[in-house]
Amino acid sequence: MADVTTYREAVAEGIAREMRRDPGVVCLGEDIGAAEGVFKTTVGLFREFGPDRVWDTPISEQAIVGAAMGAAMTGLRPVAEIMFSDFLACCWDYLANEIPKVRYMTGGQVTVPLVVRTANGGGLGFGAQHSQAVENWALTVPGQKIAAPSTPADVVGLMASAIRSDDPVVFFEHKGLFAG
Repeated sequence: MADVTTYREAVAEGIAREMRRDPGVVCLGEDIGAAEGVFKTTVGLFREFGPDRVWDTPISEQAIVGAAMGAAMTGLRPVAEIMFSDFLACCWDYLANEIPKVRYMTGGQVTVPLVVRTANGGGLGFGAQHSQAVENWALTVPGQKIAAPSTPADVVGLMASAIRSDDPVVFFEHKGLFAG
């Protein structure tokens, strides 16, 4: 029987492939290092790439996205994790008003090539503030892309496209798919 890659394993594998390909790819977020993420979507990254490229952050969505923005504007390609999509509201000014507008405001001289990954969706008993599907918030923001992969293969391919994009991408991972 062939090995089956789960959706959650595909997230870590998609990121790892891009980190191996491009030394400018870094990851940041709450508990993504040694703890390997609350949903175990960063398994193996800290072991392989170490603390110089996998950064554990404080519990502050504004700090995570703000640091990712600065890192992207200075030449890195950050992959920032916001643990639950519900908390995109905490850093929404960056995601809707700042990051996607930089290329336009600088006449194309500066880009913000970053990915904001987030666990999305309800119906799994995570509680009211951890169970929303908020991709519609990001759908109409000019200058920003979104991805919402539905299979492990989609995750790997879309992760590569998102990380390689010179435009910001919000990457929605449905919590209900992590086990499959």
